[in-house]
Amino acid sequence: MMQADWYFDFVSPFSYLHWQKIRPLVDAGRVRALPIVFGAVLATLQQRGPAEIPKKREFIYRQALWQARREGVPMVFPPAHPFNPLPALRLCVAAGTTVAAIDALFDAVWRDGRALDTAEALADVASSLGIDDAAAAIADPAVKERLRANTDAALAAGVFGVPTLAVGGELFWGNESHDLMLAVLDDPGLLEHGPLAGVGLIPVGIERRR
Repeated sequence: MMQADWYFDFVSPFSYLHWQKIRPLVDAGRVRALPIVFGAVLATLQQRGPAEIPKKREFIYRQALWQARREGVPMVFPPAHPFNPLPALRLCVAAGTTVAAIDALFDAVWRDGRALDTAEALADVASSLGIDDAAAAIADPAVKERLRANTDAALAAGVFGVPTLAVGGELFWGNESHDLMLAVLDDPGLLEHGPLAGVGLIPVGIERRR
């Protein structure tokens, strides 16, 4: 079976929405969920995040809420956004990046509208996952290194946004790409023949000067 990795960050409302769809595949072992630091990806690529561009920020928030309503997924924004997702990401790693851990953290942020940007805020979620000392768990050097390695792997794969599914060297980005993701998972040959196979050969007509 072809390896499929799903890269996500709790700061992303679209990662939360897509989690509702990709979760069964993670649960079944067809896809591996990997938390990454989206901010580090943006920094490496020297890009501004969607929420750092004022009008784009308003648009993506409306789009996320609209998609949530359309898909029947409860969504409440946390008190401030973007927020620092490092504590939640590290707790996820400390808890083994299990389906239960991802569920608990996504639900706390995007279903319940909570800020999980400190060890104190994470305490009850950590306890529910069998971790008594959230502060110690997220400060563990091994946890930090695992999250860093996940992020490095995402960058090496060419990831530029979250959520992204990486399948056989190809990337599929965003909540609304789910149907294409499923099609490729079911038939990897879909990208080897026909119009989908040749997109990388389309020449660049003009490049913007920086």
